[in-house]
Amino acid sequence: MNAQSGDARAATMTAAPPDARCYLAEGVGTAILVLVGPGAAMVAARTHAFGHAGVALAFGLVVTLLVAAFGATSGAHLNPAVTLAFWSAGRFPGRAVAPYVAAQCAGAAAAALALRWLLGPVGGLGATAPALDLPRAFAVEAGYSAVLMLVILAVATDERVPRGVPPFVIGATVGAGALVTGPLTGGSFNPARSLGPAVAGGGWTAHWLYWAGPTLGMLAAARLYEYLRGANPPAVVPRGVPLGVEGPIDASSL
Repeated sequence: MNAQSGDARAATMTAAPPDARCYLAEGVGTAILVLVGPGAAMVAARTHAFGHAGVALAFGLVVTLLVAAFGATSGAHLNPAVTLAFWSAGRFPGRAVAPYVAAQCAGAAAAALALRWLLGPVGGLGATAPALDLPRAFAVEAGYSAVLMLVILAVATDERVPRGVPPFVIGATVGAGALVTGPLTGGSFNPARSLGPAVAGGGWTAHWLYWAGPTLGMLAAARLYEYLRGANPPAVVPRGVPLGVEGPIDASSL
């Protein structure tokens, strides 16, 4: 894609009117993420059917499915930190940031309340809480969130990546992170994922950590990746074209 065609595409995509269906997709997708992810932790606590590895697998699998299902609809951000990182790198329109974040948070809270009704107050409602001191917990959340954002940008901005690949790559990254960091911080990497159980259960201990860590980590990773890549080769999606985690999305819905 040459620069002229990329600029024309960006202008076309950013001139379209908003469509609430895109925001609804983000809310529904984030709700499903919370129902399956923290929901798995609650089921494990209630039934003892599986352990931490099973919960991590549930997180990885649901992200894989959601990216495949919503990648072409809303871009499957499903995470306020991802939305903010795309925006900070000039890869998502500012006018859509607040509606995306609001939809993600509303979906997460609704799902967590539904889980409390279905299963009761078990497993801490899948809430995230640090098992490390705050500086180390912050480093874990920010560090792995940065890794996740680097992976997302790598598969979302390179047009040589086949469309069927991102769901599996991103899902595997989330699953690996949940497996390794779950016992340390809860393995959030997503402010909305932590917000939902906090709203449903009233557990706000160190909640700021799950906003600051993932957001700052992903913001730093977005800038780092743009710098490391250098000049845009022809196979790279140009800046200004709105991105989802699978690549460019149709901004007629933003």
